[in-house]
Amino acid sequence: MNKRTTEQSSLYNDLEKMNTRQLLTNINNEDKKVSEAIEKEIPSIERLVDVIVEKISKHNGRLFYIGAGTSGRLGVLDASECPPTFGVSDNVIIGLIAGGDVALRKAVENAEDNNNKAWEDLNEYNINKNDVLIGIAASGTTPYVIGGIERARENGLITGCITNNADSPLANASEFPIEVVVGPEFVTGSTRMKSGTAQKLVLNMISTSVMIKLGRVKGNKMVDMQLSNAKLVDRGIKMIMEELDVDKEKASELLKEYKNVRSAIHNHRG
Repeated sequence: MNKRTTEQSSLYNDLEKMNTRQLLTNINNEDKKVSEAIEKEIPSIERLVDVIVEKISKHNGRLFYIGAGTSGRLGVLDASECPPTFGVSDNVIIGLIAGGDVALRKAVENAEDNNNKAWEDLNEYNINKNDVLIGIAASGTTPYVIGGIERARENGLITGCITNNADSPLANASEFPIEVVVGPEFVTGSTRMKSGTAQKLVLNMISTSVMIKLGRVKGNKMVDMQLSNAKLVDRGIKMIMEELDVDKEKASELLKEYKNVRSAIHNHRG
């Protein structure tokens, strides 16, 4: 059996003998390979995005991410950023990590080795055939993730995955696999590096594209963003000024009245 790409030996040796500039340059050279690997998978990402949009828009479905370790943290991160960025409810995109929220900060021993636990976790959200489940695992062999995907398919859900090995058990279990093979890590087996970066970029692509296609962006602006701090309020005022060609005082009044950039623009135009 060939060794999985994510476990292959680094292309660099004697890392401890490199100076700081050499370390940074070599890590950067490896990172440059990530976007090229993702580019090859754009058709696969496209297919998954389109089915997610259909499920959410036509069937009131939701998007779930499951993962362990770095992969789980990245899924939770992406899900948690969608409500403030796009103004959607926090139950539209939901991220779950093996071991629960405590695993976001601290590794939970053996959490990823139970292939029944993901489905148990998902059932707490009454997951159903209107929803879409994406499993995230660099190796493509994580039992928690594979078990969740297999049970989801058995129950009629659309399933996808993001993995960093070709022809992995996770990809074979998923209906819409995304396989971003970035090559050996700079530090052998440290998939928090290129593999994690690839996962983060693909998650950005998926959630952002889904939100745009669901009408959560106007032009290129986050008109539905939550105005949760002074920076975002100021950004909202500038959006209104630009869109309506009004001064700052008027834009501020409109935002204060309607509490939302989209509503302020729509109501002022009548």
